[in-house]
Amino acid sequence: MFRKILVATDLSLASEQVIGAVSGLRALGTKEVLLIHCLNIRDVGSLAETLSKLLQPALNEQQAKLTAAGFETSAEIRIGIPGIEINRTAQEKDCSIIVIGSHGYNLTKDILLGGVTTAVLHTATRPVLVIKIQPGKENQPPAAWNPLNHILYPTDFSDNAEAAFLYLEKIVESGAEKVTLLHIQDQIIGVHLKDRLEVFNRIDRERLERLAERLRAKGKLEIAIDIIYGMVAPEIIKKINELPASMVVMGTQGRGHIGELFLGSVSNKVVRLSPVPVLLVPLIR
Repeated sequence: MFRKILVATDLSLASEQVIGAVSGLRALGTKEVLLIHCLNIRDVGSLAETLSKLLQPALNEQQAKLTAAGFETSAEIRIGIPGIEINRTAQEKDCSIIVIGSHGYNLTKDILLGGVTTAVLHTATRPVLVIKIQPGKENQPPAAWNPLNHILYPTDFSDNAEAAFLYLEKIVESGAEKVTLLHIQDQIIGVHLKDRLEVFNRIDRERLERLAERLRAKGKLEIAIDIIYGMVAPEIIKKINELPASMVVMGTQGRGHIGELFLGSVSNKVVRLSPVPVLLVPLIR
């Protein structure tokens, strides 16, 4: 499921943090990396060929780092609308996930300037692993990352959450050490049903226990279950920091966001504020 991945880069110093984090994906079985740099046709116009030649050495340098890390690598400069081109290339090359960086705070400041991370997430048909760029550390060697250390899986029991859980099962098969299964009783909804909160907690704990049993069938690991009452996105971020989590696995849409664009959803808030990588899994119908 993670054997071949697409890594999007803007060739900046900040993108070196993304390149460094990719090494951690060997633990998930990643063998092959396709490194992509996209030139926005709207910006470069007739200069595309000239710019491609100028940028090729920098792309080759990042490719060499991935090769030295033990991956089978290839690299391409693509010309088009970056968000569309990245998703199209992932499908064309049959990549299992897309890896992209973001500064967070707001998605107009993401690593691929012009809102490319946002655009990729809007139209993704493959899971997208968003790597948080640590501000002020562009010139420092990337920190080692072990995605299998402690994975946080927030769920609202929606179809999209189940799609994300299938990826979590594969991660557990790869040797995950610990997983925390988290459900937030939404404070906004709960204000009208607070007198039944104990009943909801019991039902949802049983649901989480069933998920835990599915994970135990996939590997030997420590599993924690937590149910919290509060505002969903802030509670997820709080839990990430408390654990601390090494990675978050979640769906891009929940039960309350049918037909909603990615912007403004819980997943958007989590990916903006999470200090650790977030694997966002879309629901493909």
